[in-house]
Amino acid sequence: MALQRAKSVEAELHITAPVENDEEQEDSRTFLQKAKIIVTNITVEPVFVMYLLPSIMASLATQNLNLEKACRVNLNLSQEICDGLASRNSSMYNETDEIVVQKLVASMYAWKNIVQSLVPAILLIFIGSWSDRHQRRKPCIVLPIFGEALTSIGFLLCTFFFYQLPMEFSVLSEALPPALTGGWFTMFMGVYSYVSGISSVETRTVRIGAISTISNISWTIGIALSGILYVAIGFYGVFSLSLTLYVIGIIYGCVMIKESKLSNTPVKKEKKVNFLKDFFDTKHIVETFRVAVKDGAKNRKKRICVIMLLVMVIIGPLHGEYQVMYLFVRYKFGWNEIDFSIFQTYNAVVYTLGTIFSLSFFSKYLKMDDALLGVISSTSKVLSALVYAFAPNPIIFYLGAIIEMLNGTSFIALRSIISKLVSPDELGKINSLFGVSEALMPLVYGPMYSLVYKWTINVVPGAFYLFGGVLTFPAILIFLWLYTEHKKDAREEKENKAQEEELLKKNEIVITTENNHQAV
Repeated sequence: MALQRAKSVEAELHITAPVENDEEQEDSRTFLQKAKIIVTNITVEPVFVMYLLPSIMASLATQNLNLEKACRVNLNLSQEICDGLASRNSSMYNETDEIVVQKLVASMYAWKNIVQSLVPAILLIFIGSWSDRHQRRKPCIVLPIFGEALTSIGFLLCTFFFYQLPMEFSVLSEALPPALTGGWFTMFMGVYSYVSGISSVETRTVRIGAISTISNISWTIGIALSGILYVAIGFYGVFSLSLTLYVIGIIYGCVMIKESKLSNTPVKKEKKVNFLKDFFDTKHIVETFRVAVKDGAKNRKKRICVIMLLVMVIIGPLHGEYQVMYLFVRYKFGWNEIDFSIFQTYNAVVYTLGTIFSLSFFSKYLKMDDALLGVISSTSKVLSALVYAFAPNPIIFYLGAIIEMLNGTSFIALRSIISKLVSPDELGKINSLFGVSEALMPLVYGPMYSLVYKWTINVVPGAFYLFGGVLTFPAILIFLWLYTEHKKDAREEKENKAQEEELLKKNEIVITTENNHQAV
């Protein structure tokens, strides 16, 4: 999630620097003309909102449904204890009850992440290749919404048959439908690919920036509403509202989104092939992975492999912490849904402002190397881990978000660095590898963090933050290595330039001498 906010800020900064001619044309337009252009260019934006907003909005209700089922159904604890846990009334339960419930939920989340990560990671490569071959983006956009709609139906069934269906059924409803339909990763791939296909080179940055901005806004609004809606309308209300928004998104996507011709090259009409055989055609996948192991100038292969390692080291802790953070603040500070949603909203705003400042000041104003941006970002993450882990009260915990506010630039720095290592016709392949790496991280870090939290809740509940800080620390060293490599490149370029200038001077002297001899 934090990762998407970082991408949003990156795109927003691109918007602030349009071409000068575009600025002059835009200044000459009236407000109504500008509004008309915006409205006529709306395509996937509404369906994108109808996917993101309900997904985030229902997140707290989903976690509470699992906690309630763990307490009342799986563990069969007394009504008084479970009511006390739900209302955060510590006089009705003891610390042991909270720990037992959270351990069970954490263990369920461990295998949920395996399903939610492994299946989309495998599908993502094939979906991207199939979509390019057949020039079709709509299925990549509509199918993930359909999966989330099935999840909402599953949650409603879990609520209606509350005591008949155990927590495993609700976790399965949460994990399986989105996994089989591609989930977040396929939705983002489909939306960005569609927008890139229908926009011109001149307007592409603005269109992609608009999508990224919508993602950021949807995230913030969804988090802000998640706790409020759960308290106000309960499980039935939240899941019914989510299902309604998903259905609207599916209808809009099927009716309003038109497949566009992605290139001037017509799609080849081949003999009818079995869909599964065509979809899982591995010959189109091999070349994607060859990009990472291809030799090239500037120690290319080693740098790309190191950057792929960095993707895992940086993104992994974000997924892991998000998995158990709500359980932690419930246990540590006695927070309820409203308290958590307020913190998440505050954290999202601080994170966004910190990323904008980091990119604007360090990158644009100071012209700082991308690798140094990564060092600053990773250092911010490591320091904040100490604050979060040992925060004695909510005020210090809120301070941790300020210390972590510069953490959003590391992923952006990675994309910038790797874009300078590969040729333009390899950018798509390398970005698909990024997507696979992102999709696999919840598979590794989700269960890992759930188990760490389960094992340490009795000793140091915030130990998973320290664990994340330790895992992130190598990123600082790797970014420093990349910085030394960049400095080495700069020195070599400077030396080559000096040699070329010296050679030119020698040639000029030789030519001048020959001309003088001829004149004599």
